[in-house]
Amino acid sequence: MKISSSFANGQPIPVDFAAGAPDGFAPNRNPQLAWSDAPAGTQSFALLCIDPDVPTVPETVGRKDLRIPVEQPRGNFVHWIILDIPAAVHEIAAGSASDGFVARGKQDPQGPAGARQGLNDYTGWFAGNEDLRGDYYGYDGPYPPFNDLRVHRYFFRLFALDVARLDVPARFTHADALRAMQGHVLAEADVHGTYTLNPAAA
Repeated sequence: MKISSSFANGQPIPVDFAAGAPDGFAPNRNPQLAWSDAPAGTQSFALLCIDPDVPTVPETVGRKDLRIPVEQPRGNFVHWIILDIPAAVHEIAAGSASDGFVARGKQDPQGPAGARQGLNDYTGWFAGNEDLRGDYYGYDGPYPPFNDLRVHRYFFRLFALDVARLDVPARFTHADALRAMQGHVLAEADVHGTYTLNPAAA
């Protein structure tokens, strides 16, 4: 199975597909994704977008008086979860599922007909912010800390599944999706891009 995107694999993600820019929020459009060569027996697809380079020391984020070192331990940040993408669908057009940042989150994001979209990790990140807290469904793109010396990577992981619908709650998370997919994955493909807001990042 193969997958491609609006950007070349391993190359920088254009700011158009990010949530954050040096001067604030960015266009936050989802990138175009297209895939082919799904295995026989595929009944649906699942798509995850994950940044594995998120700092694990929250008090270092967004501070002008220090830089987050490359060697700081890192964790995952989920930017997008789509389940139950019909087997006949092989593309998500750029901007068709997200076109702008929505304070408090998109409650009914657009996407392939019949598909369901889960909570991304901005839900937890903004939980303590009175102006931004809410349930963030669908795609919300890169917004790494401006003081991080590590260039962040964003992996778009596509799974071909042998079931048409996964057993997840209405308000589902990345963990819910992974549990539901166990034993149903026929194939996987991924493409990744990079993004940073720190000119000194390497």
